Amino acid sequence: MTRSIPFEQWPADDWRSRASAVIPGGSSTGSKRPDALYGSRANDASVPSHYERASGCRVWSTDGREFVDCGMALGAVGIGYADPAITKAVQDAAASGSVSSLPHRLEVEVAEQLVNVIPCAERVRFLRTGAEATAAAVRLARSFTGRERIVACGYFGWLDWNSDAAGVPASTRALVSWVPYGDIEALDAALRDDTPPAAIIIEPLVHDIAPKAWLERARRLADQCGALLIFDEVKTAFRVRTGGVQALTGVTPDLTAIGKALANGYPLAAVVGRAGVMDGMRHTWVSSTAAAETTGLAAARAVLHWHEQLDVCERMATAGGVLQEIIGSALLEAPWVGVRAEGPPMMWRLTTDVPEQLDALVAAAAREGVLLKRGAYQFGAVAHDDDALELVARAMPAVMESLLPGPRRVDD
Repeated sequence: MTRSIPFEQWPADDWRSRASAVIPGGSSTGSKRPDALYGSRANDASVPSHYERASGCRVWSTDGREFVDCGMALGAVGIGYADPAITKAVQDAAASGSVSSLPHRLEVEVAEQLVNVIPCAERVRFLRTGAEATAAAVRLARSFTGRERIVACGYFGWLDWNSDAAGVPASTRALVSWVPYGDIEALDAALRDDTPPAAIIIEPLVHDIAPKAWLERARRLADQCGALLIFDEVKTAFRVRTGGVQALTGVTPDLTAIGKALANGYPLAAVVGRAGVMDGMRHTWVSSTAAAETTGLAAARAVLHWHEQLDVCERMATAGGVLQEIIGSALLEAPWVGVRAEGPPMMWRLTTDVPEQLDALVAAAAREGVLLKRGAYQFGAVAHDDDALELVARAMPAVMESLLPGPRRVDD
């Protein structure tokens, strides 16, 4: 076997080229690939591709530049990078041995805390990723009901059960009926199918918080046909409310997948739900060697302590709202950019009718020290302090000016 471009030949500080030589796509996380970060500007050498360290809401790239991060690790970090209390908890857990042949007491303690804060939670099973948690919920629903079809709306990760990517069997895809977001008539039609579903699974925030009437209709339809209602609150629990969208709307599902801000970026997720359903885990198989590894559990316990001491979700929404106002106002005053800031303040998005204009905006912002997530979502965090917000405000005029139409610019 020969390499087309031996990675040893790239300069030591050319992380973009070194990554592309050994990692398909350049990153193991799809949303962090250069083309996902910057679109048509993916090969722009002036924008950062890798980071060296992160603290609070700031990230330092491998060439030493400092950025205010508005994406906060795809929403996984709600408190702040390297928060001292969370970091200390993780270090203590690692120093005590993060896994053994027995489960650690933290598994019990954090499960008890989740039962106290997630409305539907009476039982808990831990996993490492949100995709695993949603897949576990779907498997449990199929085992519990003896049915196979799933009615779905949202994004649930990369695993086969919900993906239309290459390599997924057509027979697997055929088991999922997709409905448009917030569409009650479509939901009704999907439930009139001759094959009753095992579950209705919904992501209750896509661009905006789901209409309560739609969620209530899903709850009634699930009850009427003997299906389970599942919420994917991987992004929304510990952000919209500590207990998720279900705590905000009062619509309680049978099962919920949680993750991301649960552990402030450390790999931990869970499927939680009512006891009568969750106890069905005994009749199927959901397991992972690292499911309850203690550094993630320690981080989650520290995050939950944050939520006990402070209205974390209100702080996230406030910070996110200020970011949205700063950037959205700048965009309104610069119509030539052709990008809009839309959505709820705790997790809003940049939208455009011309993708290349969004690519140009994200690249221009990075050159001015602001990391924007291309598209959805920008996430407010506790760590977005006044200094960081002021830096973003100071950067916006230069960002917009650099995107003025006219003769081809050097940064184009």
